[in-house]
Parts: sequence; structure tokens; C-alpha cells
Amino acid sequence: MRVTPTALRNGILAGALAVTALWAAQAEPSARLDVLFATGAHLTGLLAGYGVLVMLFLMARVPAVEHGVGADRLARLHALGGRYVLTLCLGHALLALCGYAAHAGTDLLSATLDLLGYPGLALAGAGTALLMAVGVTSARAMRRRVPHETWRAVHLLTYLGVALGFVHQLAGPDVAGSVLTVWAWSMLHATVAVLLVWYRVVVPVRQALKHSLRVIDVRDEGPGVVSVVMQGIGLDELRAEPGQFFRWRFLRRRLWHTALPFSLSAPVRDDTLRITVKAIGDHTRRMRRLKPGTRVLATGPFGALTAHRRTKRKVLLLAGGVGITPMRALFETLPGGPGDITLLYRAGSAEQLVLREELEEIARGRGAGLHYLLGRSDASFDPLAPQALRNLIPDLAEHDVYLCGPPGMTASATAALGRAGVPEERIHAECFTF
Repeated sequence: MRVTPTALRNGILAGALAVTALWAAQAEPSARLDVLFATGAHLTGLLAGYGVLVMLFLMARVPAVEHGVGADRLARLHALGGRYVLTLCLGHALLALCGYAAHAGTDLLSATLDLLGYPGLALAGAGTALLMAVGVTSARAMRRRVPHETWRAVHLLTYLGVALGFVHQLAGPDVAGSVLTVWAWSMLHATVAVLLVWYRVVVPVRQALKHSLRVIDVRDEGPGVVSVVMQGIGLDELRAEPGQFFRWRFLRRRLWHTALPFSLSAPVRDDTLRITVKAIGDHTRRMRRLKPGTRVLATGPFGALTAHRRTKRKVLLLAGGVGITPMRALFETLPGGPGDITLLYRAGSAEQLVLREELEEIARGRGAGLHYLLGRSDASFDPLAPQALRNLIPDLAEHDVYLCGPPGMTASATAALGRAGVPEERIHAECFTF
């Protein structure tokens, strides 16, 4: 079962309309200023509460959603939606404050102090402050400066903020006015809570106990690049598809506390999994020193860059840098006869090519196309320009294109493919910096 991006979007919009309808059914038309402020506060409060549930659901790692939409797209939706939710939370607080001040005939400072005297409203204010702290640390400029572990620790405050907001919502007139509304609102929160606990806690623990995954080999693949091979029990039950990734937690000092997302660089076989990693940070550099026997906790599989997206007989796989890892697995496994599958591998130089011998062996064995696009791009040379791509693959517009690489390369390649005649719906991309 896979939830498509369109179905997810329509479901979210339908829920927002239902919440708006709930507000409209209880709204009392009035020209009084305090009533207008209160009415706006009720709408923004309901939508903020619903929006928080949507944000949590997007990150619950539900397989049907992950495999249909893609983890990177879900992360972008979560980030975009978070901005709207925080805006609604602040709008709700400001409108409620103005409504109370207008009703009591007092100034905003006095109204603030009066409202914070109510325990329920004080807790709601604390919950809003926690959500704001999460939002600030998630802003792009701040995120680059905050260590990943610190960011994740602050992000956990979301759950406390949501809990405080839920208590506040149950006491509000929009929800508390009807037993049916209270029941429905509580069931929505309970459902999302169960999904979060099940897929983010129970399933990973169960997988770890069942599959007993351990490192069996760490091999150099090139400058700063290693492959980590792991073996376990009954790994075929994971149903991992080429093109997907896991979140890996290696149980050794200075690595165990961080879950690292890496794609499979080879199909699952003989109860082994393999990832290929480039050292670009502290954690990835430490992976070079992993020892055989190291215990591994793997959560997944995730991602939608799989054969499921294919719509055409001919397929172009376009990889940049270490983005070759999911492409290598797809290059071996995508069904097709001679000439149906082509791989373009973009790298700065021949020394930066990873898994080259494996790629060439696969190409020879199945009669697939393999081209290396080497060199630095500049105004006079761009191997990913539309005409350059058409020169390599004359019938490019009749292909499905799978694309994986750094964000800049992915964006420019997507634009070039579009200008070369490939429809947007046949460009399947996944960015691994989400």
C-alpha cells in the first residue's frame, strides 16, 4: 500500500476544510470588535491544533506514506507546514489577547498579565513558547550552526508543546462544546500518538531484536569513501527495495546517539546489507573505524526512489557524487533488455568515481549503457546541459529518469531534463540532505 503525493495533499486539505466547517458552524456573526477578535482566535486556534497533528503525522514514518511520497518530500512538507503552524499559533495568541483587551477595556500588557493568571492559559503559552523554540532552531540559518544532536534534543520539546496545547484545546469552546467534538478531537490525537510510538519506537526495537544486525566488513572504495557491509537474520523480511535507505545507528562510542540516513548501495542478498559512505562530517569519518562485530540498529526501509515509480520501458539513471549508491542498486535490478537502462555518472574527476568496477561489470552483463560525465562545470562546459544530454541519449524524452545527487546538481539537472523534453512527472528525484 502506497499513499501518493496527491492523495496525501487532498487528505490534508480535506481535514483543514472539516476543521473550518466546525468553526463556521459555531461562529456567531457580530460587528463587535471583541467578538471579531475572538472569532478569528477560534479559527486560528483550531487550524493550528490540526496543523500540529499533520506535522507529527508527516514525521511518523508510516510505511505507506514514506514509500509513496518519499522521505525527502515529507521532510520538506514538514518544514513548510511548520512555518504555517507557528504563524497560526502566534495569530491565535495575538487575536485572543486583543479580543480579551477589547472586551475588558484594558491595554495589551494588562490583558497579558490577566490571562497568564489562568493556569490553563499559562500552560498553553508555555506550549507555544516550546513550539517557537523548535521553529527557531529549525530555521535554515540557525540549523547550520546548531549541532545535530542539540537540534534533535530541542525538537523533542515538540511533544511536550503539543501535549500542553491539547489540554488547552479540550477546555476551549470550539472543542468542549460537544461530546462528539471532544471524542473526535481526542481520537485524532490518539491515532497520531499511536502511529508515532509504533513506527518510531516499537518497530525499530522489534527489528533490532529480530534481525541482530552487525558489521562484518568495512572496505575502502576511493578517497574518503568506504562501504560498510552488515549481516543479520531474516533480512528479506524487511522488504527493502533497491533505491531505498535506512536510518543506521552504530552502537559504538561517539556514533550510537545519532541515526544516519544512508541508501543501500547493493541489493539485499545472503542476509547482508551494504551502504557506501563518503566522509563529509565527523560521523561519516568515524565510520571508517568501525570494527567487525559492531552492533547496528537499522530503521526502515524508507524512500520512494524505487522501481514502483517506473512508467516507461527505457530508464535513465542520473547520479552525482555519492548519489551513485541508490543508482548502483537500481542499475543492477531494474528489469530491462539490452539498451533499456542507461546510467550517467557525474563526478569532478575519474578519481572521484565510486564503485566503478561494479558498474562496468553490471553494464557488460546486461548490455546497459554507462557514461561518466567528468570535469568541473563552468560557462563553457556543462555535461548536464539539455543538448549534451540529448547527444548522449537521442530519445531522452521517452525515458523515465531517476535522479540522485547533491541539491545543486539535482536542481540544475531537473531543469535541464525539463528543457530536454522529459515531462516533470517522469523525473524521479531524491535529495539526501533533507
